[in-house]
Amino acid sequence: MNTIDSLMRLAAVIESRKITHGGNPDTSYVARLLHKGPDAFLKKIGEEATETVMAAKDLTHGGDPQQLVNEMADLWFHCMVALAHYNLGPSDVVEELARREGLGGLEEKALRKALQRDAGED
Repeated sequence: MNTIDSLMRLAAVIESRKITHGGNPDTSYVARLLHKGPDAFLKKIGEEATETVMAAKDLTHGGDPQQLVNEMADLWFHCMVALAHYNLGPSDVVEELARREGLGGLEEKALRKALQRDAGED
């Protein structure tokens, strides 16, 4: 199974649930989230992030690894809804990760700060 293909298929389903593509908030969870707007799906992202952290903490103390996987899947899903709302997709995130490949985390952070500083000088 190709991970990016799976993400792209899921992104296509989410895209198809947009109201502009015929998604029905009465019959589709995704359409309902998108119809309610950013506050709805951003709240879900916060909830799922918290549940992911709790599952990871539980795993540290003998919890079920599948619970972490389940919560992470929920988090990724809701993040993909947010991406779709803003006309972005998983390929945008994968491209950014690829751009960062080979950069150390501290190096990448310093580069972002320098670019932000440079942008502020205009």
